[in-house]
Amino acid sequence: MQSFLILVVFLSLAFSLVARAAITLNCGENSVSVQWSEVVSQIDPFLLRLGSCPPSRASVNAQGSEAVFHAEFGACDIRRLVTMGGIVFETEITSVAETISYPVACVFERPKEWAPPLYDPLVFQTYGQGGLAFHLTLMNGDFSGLATSTTFSLGSTIPISASVEQMGHQPLILFLDECWATTTPTLSPESLIHPLITNSGCLVDSKNTNSRFLPRNQLSEIRLNLQAFKFATGQDVYLHCRLVAWDPQALDSSKKACQYDRASSQWVLLDDPSQSSLCSCCDTSCQGRKKREIAAGSSALTMLGPLVITN
Repeated sequence: MQSFLILVVFLSLAFSLVARAAITLNCGENSVSVQWSEVVSQIDPFLLRLGSCPPSRASVNAQGSEAVFHAEFGACDIRRLVTMGGIVFETEITSVAETISYPVACVFERPKEWAPPLYDPLVFQTYGQGGLAFHLTLMNGDFSGLATSTTFSLGSTIPISASVEQMGHQPLILFLDECWATTTPTLSPESLIHPLITNSGCLVDSKNTNSRFLPRNQLSEIRLNLQAFKFATGQDVYLHCRLVAWDPQALDSSKKACQYDRASSQWVLLDDPSQSSLCSCCDTSCQGRKKREIAAGSSALTMLGPLVITN
């Protein structure tokens, strides 16, 4: 695993010059450490955040100010993006009192043996985290029960339900942050990959197919009718999805459910079409604007399959 790390990307040079801050980034196999220091203190280090986490240590003295962060990947709202060539863990340094954003990213090579958490191939998957239980379920046509078959003809509808049990947690809204189809239950360079949802909730598959989110019955569930696509027909297909449960009062362009309306050639926000401007980044890059109060939430990466798509 020592060869896992190939590149560290820190994209805040211009911002650092403005803030006169010296920033040191260290990417480990499972965590990231960041040190922020200023000779002339301009920003309160106690109010800085790495993602959603406060500093592990902060100080202000005659020599300046300092904030030190240490976070495990998967915590502190650190996002994971899986590409054909690598795995990217990214977040931002922000302040709850200042309008600043310093992107931080660790880029890793994807070894052949790497895979997301594995689950038995069933039509119903559960993953628990932080007092929440995430479910990804293959449903029948009217969503009244589980699917009785995992074989779908090309062009037919694949009904999928994603939900979260909150078990005494504060009320949260659930999103499908990203989903992609692969030909293997693990992600490897040999896998064929077909993106379905990218860019923090943008249903990119809806630009060329009849795939659609369905109106919500409750905040803790999101339903998707996925049109069976021409991808690895006749082979096993696995869906890998990242589910995000978030504070419904703290939504932005990084916490949303958007789909493309081909009639109007516009992206539309599922939960409030009048706020569809949140979807305007779906064709570029979506990054949420940090608020003074850091929202609470959790996420889980799940796998569903195998499915088979036939001609």
